[in-house]
Amino acid sequence: MPQVSLTNVKKIYSGEVLAVDNFSIEIEHGEFTVILGPSGCGKSTTLRMVAGLEEVTSGEIYIGDKLVNDVPSKDRNIAMVFQNYALYPHMTVYENMAFGLKLRKYPKNEINKRVNDAAEILSLKRLLKRRPKELSGGEKQRVAVGRAIVRKPLVFLFDEPLSNLDAKLRVQMRIELNKLHKRLQSTMIYVTHDQIEAMTLGERIVVMKDGQIQQIADPHTLYNKPVNKFVAGFIGTPPMNFLNGKIIKKDSKFYFDSGSLKVRIVDDMVAYIKDYLWKEIVFGIRPEDIYDKLFVSEAPPENIVHVNVDVVEPMGSEVYLYLNSGDSSFIAKVAGQEQVEPGQDLEVVFDMSRIHFFDKDTEKAII
Repeated sequence: MPQVSLTNVKKIYSGEVLAVDNFSIEIEHGEFTVILGPSGCGKSTTLRMVAGLEEVTSGEIYIGDKLVNDVPSKDRNIAMVFQNYALYPHMTVYENMAFGLKLRKYPKNEINKRVNDAAEILSLKRLLKRRPKELSGGEKQRVAVGRAIVRKPLVFLFDEPLSNLDAKLRVQMRIELNKLHKRLQSTMIYVTHDQIEAMTLGERIVVMKDGQIQQIADPHTLYNKPVNKFVAGFIGTPPMNFLNGKIIKKDSKFYFDSGSLKVRIVDDMVAYIKDYLWKEIVFGIRPEDIYDKLFVSEAPPENIVHVNVDVVEPMGSEVYLYLNSGDSSFIAKVAGQEQVEPGQDLEVVFDMSRIHFFDKDTEKAII
């Protein structure tokens, strides 16, 4: 039986605002699931319904084999880690981690064992006597996680726990959470708007938009086989380039033509897009699949695009190039050692084996 199961869960506020619409998923024991989406998509509301902090308008939520729609939060055997830490400032680290167990009247020796075990896992032993004002942001976040660990819950719920940390600490905490999951083998549901967090942490990722699930898949599938234009554009840094144009045919070969650039479609893809011949379509290509011609040994002439460099963003090991070809604008991600200047003319190569096509009206993936 799944550890957590949501079936057709819906949340409506004030009788008219649909926050979550028919959300369904089964999360297995020990799985790390990430709910990903932009602000206002319903991801935190979904998590709060699992936690019992929001009422379910309709649908069913099971934790283990128990229907919990009407079960109070305190009786669901879950532990939640919030964005704002929520530590008691007058208590030490030890007291903050032990507080929930004391309320539940656990024996003192059991509390001591659980707190020390969690402190060992999270490298907090030397901080147990400190108060929150004496801790860094990363240390406070570890204490908040430790307070959840001592509960030994069926399910851990994380609501954007790294949002308040700086970039370096976020990377460090992602690694710590990954290690923690492997060590505890617990079921974890993690909410974030950050696709890098989702891709690095999630075994499965639920992508949401406007209260609805767009796709549920592992990171590799989301990146390589997005089901629609929204998912394709939300996953990846920088995001996928989208160009509007038509499928045309010339001398028995199929091309994508945006009006300002034309590239040949590989034969393996023709079967998928031939019904769109002479019709409007959306062409998608990731920045990392656009190469500087100077670094491509054999570039098919039909896939070479003449561009002008608008903006150059050095990122260290890589460089983002904002390019124009007539009326078409797109981004290429190239190696950091390339010396490119704004205003420079270039020839770039589109890797046509890695492109995507989307229906212009439905925005669903064609290939």
